[in-house]
Formats: sequence, structure tokens, C-alpha cells
Amino acid sequence: MTNPLAPAAAGTSFAAAPAGSDALARLAAVIESRKPAHGGDAEKSYVARLLHKGPDAFLKKIGEEATEVVMAAKDVDHGADPSKLVYEIADLWFHSMIALAHYGLAPADVVAELERREGTSGIEEKALRKSARRAADAQGGPSP
Repeated sequence: MTNPLAPAAAGTSFAAAPAGSDALARLAAVIESRKPAHGGDAEKSYVARLLHKGPDAFLKKIGEEATEVVMAAKDVDHGADPSKLVYEIADLWFHSMIALAHYGLAPADVVAELERREGTSGIEEKALRKSARRAADAQGGPSP
């Protein structure tokens, strides 16, 4: 079985799953198996249906789920059960994983980016991005 958590390189299979990532690996594998190219049936699978409809469908769901995360967090601020926030974040992660799979990426790609940022303050990281963007603009290239 391939591992959807390993960083995905175009045209390559996934590497072995890191320890402790079993649930995400299993979920990513299911999402991968629902792709139309792997026989995902849009009549029987919600994931296959979203993937069949294309990016507009799952990107819309990501926007909806992000809004629901914000609303749940505000509810927790006013005394609601924090498990509602966990539930909504799980929905957001799930739909984000569908987008990752569609674009040939994996959860490990996101983890690698977070690890790259580890130890860098958010203010410093943002300044580095702005600097790189300005340099690319000055050279007429695409922004990072």
C-alpha cells in the first residue's frame, strides 16, 4: 500500500508512513482510492463525487468549513462545548486533504512546511516572504 502522508513528487509513489500518523495515513489512502483515476464511484462516495465535480466543489466546501470553524470558535468563547470546535476543524482538515490529493500533494507536504517554519517567528517568516516577493517582482518572475 502506498503512503499518502509521504511528500508527493510528481509521477512518484508515496514513501513509508512516519510513526504516529496512522489515522491520517488511512484517511489519505481512502481519499486517494476515491479519485476517479483509481475507480472512485461518484454515485457511491462523497469524496469521489467532490473530486468528480472538480476543484470548485471541494474548494467551496473548504470555504464553508473554514467559516464553520470560526463560528464554532466564537461559540466556545461564549461557553459552548469545545468538542464542537474539534468537530469542525476535523471537517476542515478532511476537505483540505481532498484538495491535497487532487493536487498531487499529501499531508506530509504540509507537515514539512510547518517543520520548515519551526523556530522562525511568524513576524520574521512574513518578512522573509515579503522580501522574496519583492525580489521576484523586481526580476519580473512569479511571486513565491
